[in-house]
Amino acid sequence: MFDISESGRQIGKKLELLLDERQREELAQYLLECPAKIKVETMCSDLKHRWQQDSPLTEFQEGDLYICLEYRRVIVHEQEIALTVKEFDILLLLIMNPGRVFTYELIMELVWHEDYTYYSRKAINNHVSNLRKKLKTKPGDPDYIKSITGIGYKFALL
Repeated sequence: MFDISESGRQIGKKLELLLDERQREELAQYLLECPAKIKVETMCSDLKHRWQQDSPLTEFQEGDLYICLEYRRVIVHEQEIALTVKEFDILLLLIMNPGRVFTYELIMELVWHEDYTYYSRKAINNHVSNLRKKLKTKPGDPDYIKSITGIGYKFALL
């Protein structure tokens, strides 16, 4: 996750890990094309406009799974699911990058903001296991989070 208090350089390093080469090139081109002041003013006015409309900024829907980033809400089959902070952050990381495999190390860095050497894979496995149990409210529900043996996890689209 990105922390708004982080420097642009810190956020850039995290973005570099998340974006493929084409996306990095497009982002670099965009940043070069418009002056910084215009970018900041445009982003701020866009955010202000969205908040004035009293609508969430970021929502995801996949089958019966609904997630709202701003309200940190997860709903499955019209039933709100209570997640821990880390469970929500892991789910958000995966759902924002469907199909992309995240290694244990990368999950640790992006969710915990810690070096992987301080924790074990078991900590991540436990959080993902709990998350899966909470998301699978009915026997026929899909497994949204797929394990990539020995590597990490990904969010699987239906």
